[in-house]
Amino acid sequence: QVQLVESGGGLVQAGGSLRLSCSASGRTVSTQAMGWFLQGPGKGREFVAAMRWTDENTYYADSVKGRFTISRDNAKNTVYLQMNGLKPEDTAVYYCAAALSIIWSQVRFSVISSYDYWGQGTQVTVSL
Repeated sequence: QVQLVESGGGLVQAGGSLRLSCSASGRTVSTQAMGWFLQGPGKGREFVAAMRWTDENTYYADSVKGRFTISRDNAKNTVYLQMNGLKPEDTAVYYCAAALSIIWSQVRFSVISSYDYWGQGTQVTVSL
């Protein structure tokens, strides 16, 4: 079992920044990749960013490339999502997820079923 807890969400004006954190506990040694997804009001869950543990390769949705950065702190078992240049359309609940199987295909990083554990989500609201 892996437990994930997100934090760092809040209300920010357009153009501002937020850093989300995802703290992992439990059998974290089994983790092969971590991802961030968002779910806007009335919408399905969408891929934002991911990192493969073995080589720290990162992957991003086109909508956030150049604005968001995923990183990790091994000592703290924490994954971060630095979000800059926020836009109102970034408003959503943000979830982190952990995958226990190695993901090699870039496409698979954006697939919800590639991940085994999910956090409870943190709300990000971007105002005009």
